[in-house]
Amino acid sequence: MKANANKPRPIIVKKIIVDGHGGHHGGAWKVAYADFVTAMMAFFLLMWLLGATNEKQRKALADYFAPTLVASKQDAAGSTSFFGGDSITSVDKYPNRAGQTGTRAMTLPMDAKGGPKEGGGRDQDQRRFSALQRGVMDQLRRNPSLRKIAANVHFTETRDGLRIDLVDDAEFAMFNMGTDQLTAPAAGLLKTVGEGIRDLPNGLTIRGHTDATPWSRDPSMNNWRLSTARSEATRQMLAMQQVAPYRFVRIEGVADREPYDNKDRYSPNNRRISITLTWSDAQPGPTT
Repeated sequence: MKANANKPRPIIVKKIIVDGHGGHHGGAWKVAYADFVTAMMAFFLLMWLLGATNEKQRKALADYFAPTLVASKQDAAGSTSFFGGDSITSVDKYPNRAGQTGTRAMTLPMDAKGGPKEGGGRDQDQRRFSALQRGVMDQLRRNPSLRKIAANVHFTETRDGLRIDLVDDAEFAMFNMGTDQLTAPAAGLLKTVGEGIRDLPNGLTIRGHTDATPWSRDPSMNNWRLSTARSEATRQMLAMQQVAPYRFVRIEGVADREPYDNKDRYSPNNRRISITLTWSDAQPGPTT
């Protein structure tokens, strides 16, 4: 018994594994769930932006992120700034489909206007129209017999082109009362206008207007027919100034339906001839 009493007692190690709360409330699934919630938030934010913005605002948002794309292509696309002055179709080093010369693109607003090459030459038309206006007004002011009626010639740029209004007043009339016969000053005025527009390429639309005074002397005549007849008389006068026949796009009369003076439909200012030079992208061509 004494011999056994000196022997060391055995050490017993008891390992107890206590389950934590990680299996219920933590773990890798939380990371995946957080990524999912973030993606859903980004998705709903995108849907909200698409519904709460207009075309121009969406274009501005797209262009905000565009520089990062351009910067990543600087070495391969041959530019150190936005296209570096190159054309959008310039050849770059990216793999392209057969027949494709470039891979770059840009966003343009819906209401953008092109220049002479992109938009049908309207900038060139505007320069022509400005020169025409200066030339016609200079000729009228230099002519003693036409100087007084220079104020009756109005130039207005419209969506259809440049409109030249030859307007009556209390002291001047384009036509003899109730007829399509041009007065002497009106013939001189149309001659000056015809000389100015003769060499331009733009098409021509002529529209006749009357006031609201009813036509009663001849039951076969009315303001509709009178305004149309005056348009035709104007066309004939311009044709005498060597204006090419194919340039006349439309000849029409609208009676008193488009008054110049909306407050007084009987005003003499409502009696007028409107000559519109159309934009070059809508001009007619000679027929064979």
